[in-house]
Amino acid sequence: MSNSTIPLTFLLILTYSAVLVPSQSIIPSRYDGFVYRKRAASTATVLIEAFYDPVCPDSRDSWPPLKQAVDHYGPSLVSLIVHTFPLPYHDNAFVTSRALHIVNELNASATYRLLNAFFEHQERFYNAQTLNMSREAVLDQVIGFASSALGNSMQSAIKSGFKDSKTGTKTRVSFKYGCSRGVYGTPFFFVNGFLIPVSDGTIDYDGWRKIIDPLTNKQQHYPLNVF
Repeated sequence: MSNSTIPLTFLLILTYSAVLVPSQSIIPSRYDGFVYRKRAASTATVLIEAFYDPVCPDSRDSWPPLKQAVDHYGPSLVSLIVHTFPLPYHDNAFVTSRALHIVNELNASATYRLLNAFFEHQERFYNAQTLNMSREAVLDQVIGFASSALGNSMQSAIKSGFKDSKTGTKTRVSFKYGCSRGVYGTPFFFVNGFLIPVSDGTIDYDGWRKIIDPLTNKQQHYPLNVF
């Protein structure tokens, strides 16, 4: 081994160690995402995972048919988990995603109410709408919006949540988890762990029925064996 090879090998070892340690420390204490309607997500059901950006128009448009389909089947057949995936080219994606994580910690039953509110009034947080606002002003707007949507009694707790670094970490973990699954845009959908190809970012209600119906039929014909 030459003298020039030794430093290079040592450098590669250090680089590998630097990459390995953070990747281990990012593992969360529980599975990432927001479970729909506080229903226990189970592998005994058809498990749908959606990756959403709260200020992405395609995410907004894809949500109603997915929600309608999940409600149609019920918790005994279909489970849903939504993961936040804040896109870097949407200026307020991270702060709105973080608001969802904060609210989920405060009251998990309110998380989807806030997601619905963000989708319904999404234009308030578009890049152009907040272009001349400071970061602090945007944060105040998000806190005020979330408090108004869920009840002003939560305003103090939501504001405190933005001062807690753990909520920022949770939001980054969601993004990194999406990256680990090969997510690069929104919306992204997985059914029972497999990616559902979507050409235009949306699947209508009938489209979801075509995906889910055959899977629920298999559940009925081949129930999960319990040993």
